[in-house]
Amino acid sequence: MGRYLGPSCRLCRREGIKLMLKGERCISNKCPMVKRRTPPGQLPRRRSKLSEYGLQLREKQKVKRYYGLLEKQFKRYFEIASRKKGVTGEILLMLLEQRLDNVVYRMHFAQSRKMARQIIRHGHILVNGKKVDIPSYLVRENDEIEVKDKSKKMIAILESLKNVSRIGTVPWIEVDADNLKGRFLYVPKREEIDLPVNEQLIVELYSK
Repeated sequence: MGRYLGPSCRLCRREGIKLMLKGERCISNKCPMVKRRTPPGQLPRRRSKLSEYGLQLREKQKVKRYYGLLEKQFKRYFEIASRKKGVTGEILLMLLEQRLDNVVYRMHFAQSRKMARQIIRHGHILVNGKKVDIPSYLVRENDEIEVKDKSKKMIAILESLKNVSRIGTVPWIEVDADNLKGRFLYVPKREEIDLPVNEQLIVELYSK
């Protein structure tokens, strides 16, 4: 199955949360989620009760769409998380937070994770001084991420950086907006990741 090419806001309505697929518009009153919270194709007050499998599937879809992954990619991260010591669901989310496209988005070098992937693939991002054009690259503690010198005047990146002062950054990321660089300080714990999802249901889904 290829990537979803339909309306982004339709996915947010389907999952019942803002997936931040369109960047700044998602935090404004222009977001359709503000006006219509019912899933696509359903009338108000007619939401059917989900089965156990349905609940597990919806939680998986929330996380998968939030980070912009395909099913094969998502399952690979789950398999990696299941081999590590600790709580599998929490490790899964921690791994996804380490993806370079997510870190670039969190640093406000991009308006969305989709935009972050495009910036990375086009070679605009350096990790510890070296060009990395793989969005799935896992960032490690104290890695320095910066915009390449030739790309520091890109309007899209400069517009995105305005959100540093407007929204702020997460605790595990440090941003130097003046020099368009930042540092991944540490891997966040589950309670620090702002994603309203029950990851244990995902573990139960894949454990069947």
